[in-house]
Amino acid sequence: MLQTFETSSDPALGPPRVKSVRTLMSEVGVQALLVPRSDEFQGEYVPPSAERLKWLTGFSGSAGLAIIGVKVAAVSTDGRYTLQAKAQVHSGTFEVIDSTEKPWLEWLAAKLPNGGTLGYDPRLHTAQAITALKPEAEKHGFTLKALSTNLVDKAWGRSRPAPPIGAISVQPTALAGVAAEIKIVDIQRQLKADQQQAVVLTLSDSISWLFNIRGSDIAHNPVVLAFAIVPVKGKPEVFVDPAKLTVDSKKHLTSVAKLSPVEELGTRLRELKAEKDRKVRVDPATASAWIVNTLGSNADHASDPCILPKAKKNKAELDGTRAAHIRDGVAMVRFLSWLDGESQSNSLDEIRVVERLEAFRSATGQLKDLSFGTIAGSGPNGALPHYRVSKDSNRLLQQGEMIVIDSGGQYQDGTTDITRTVAIGTPSQEMRLRFTQVLKGHIAIATARFPVGTRGVQLDTLARYHLWQAGLDFDHGTGHGVGSFLSVHEGPQSISKRGMAALEPGMIISNEPGFYKQGAFGIRIENLEVVTEPSPIKGGDRPMLGFECLTLAPIDHRCIEPDQLTQAEVAWLNTYHARVLATLGSELSAEERKWLVSATKPVSRVPIVQSLQKPRE
Repeated sequence: MLQTFETSSDPALGPPRVKSVRTLMSEVGVQALLVPRSDEFQGEYVPPSAERLKWLTGFSGSAGLAIIGVKVAAVSTDGRYTLQAKAQVHSGTFEVIDSTEKPWLEWLAAKLPNGGTLGYDPRLHTAQAITALKPEAEKHGFTLKALSTNLVDKAWGRSRPAPPIGAISVQPTALAGVAAEIKIVDIQRQLKADQQQAVVLTLSDSISWLFNIRGSDIAHNPVVLAFAIVPVKGKPEVFVDPAKLTVDSKKHLTSVAKLSPVEELGTRLRELKAEKDRKVRVDPATASAWIVNTLGSNADHASDPCILPKAKKNKAELDGTRAAHIRDGVAMVRFLSWLDGESQSNSLDEIRVVERLEAFRSATGQLKDLSFGTIAGSGPNGALPHYRVSKDSNRLLQQGEMIVIDSGGQYQDGTTDITRTVAIGTPSQEMRLRFTQVLKGHIAIATARFPVGTRGVQLDTLARYHLWQAGLDFDHGTGHGVGSFLSVHEGPQSISKRGMAALEPGMIISNEPGFYKQGAFGIRIENLEVVTEPSPIKGGDRPMLGFECLTLAPIDHRCIEPDQLTQAEVAWLNTYHARVLATLGSELSAEERKWLVSATKPVSRVPIVQSLQKPRE
């Protein structure tokens, strides 16, 4: 198995660990300490050696921050994780703060009205975050203090896992589409145009993309944890643990870069700082405060130059992801067919669902990893958007419920991410209504046409409109970017209330509106889309971008109220299902194909007005 089901945290461990950290806080003279989820590479996911927030608090979500005061403590996270945090942390030690409702700094100021010194590890916070925090902290009476020693690591001691040394592999140019040498020249051309002498790269997916390498340092994310400095002329320098290098990856990397141990990064940054009038590009949104501070006045703040070209997939990457989605779609159909039969037994549980889905993907013979731990939440567990089943939380699927299954695979030619909500037995009318409202939002995104320069924030409303009309909403973004055999969450693109990046052709993005009724059920429908080239619309005066759907798997028509759909929405659904059947049908067994034919049968709409009319007397 590529995932486990052990309970990931024990709330009882929180109090003694906080006590040990507080002892260290007194030794360095701070009245409060920040413990973020991030590591020195500032990626969304971290290896076990960097799970400081989880070790200290028990909270295992991918977004959060602990604030440890002399006598108080809290975990701050967003609406996706507040319920999870409350279940995982020691309630007598930590308060759980919903960051969308109350900033953690306001909470801290109320608990420590006289202020004090607020300690932080500058390697674990971005320069942008610390710059924004400083005036706000001072306004509340706090002074920031960068600590040279990480207090959590010191308290963790010898039991802390060693940093990962996952082997580095080479991503073939045939799949990457562009050789590393050419990508490097393009980055150097941009540095020259911006009159910068070098750029410091810190994001592991940027480095993995630029040098056409992949790693295994982080579960489900084939990235290499490393740093790099690319000069405007000459070979870049990659700072990486030599233990990660294979014969092939070392040969590949040394042909385009100089290799140095990670420990030498600080020395090289100080050398760059010492060179007068040296403009060194660094992204304050992704680079740590320590890196930016070490560069000093030579730091030239600008975006990571790899992020945008990485997001705009080339032809080889798009061809690869289409192939991966067909392969993944076949696995999903086989799984859904199996689930439909097994769910009638009343003996199927969430762990078995996760195990079988992984088995169907593994049977393709090309699965490298999952793209994240599978979410399989039935009944009330489905109302937790980021639920992960454990042996403690595992429950049987019951008739009259729905199950949310959010999963994906990492294949060398592409990364997949799909969510389907499936009826177990007969769903209630409320479930069908909410499902249909979510589906209408999904279709609105899938069929959207929009001008060049449109940002994700402008499209986000389309996904939420029908829920809003019913006084409902969901507390996560509608869509995130997806990499090419890289991170399943990739920027800069997103469809969300904070999606400020313009959508451009070649970008892959998810389309996943949802609805969650706490303690009852959850719904989410997710396909991956790729932004298409602008094309004219008959009668229009400018070309429009749009989406091509990559994901292929049926949407459960048993959960739909057809009379709530427009004719155009019904047409989209039936056309999509016809494409699923035509593309995947020949890859299935006779029994599986028979199931797919039924699962993709056309939906008929009964107009609402007609259905409400009384029969004539």
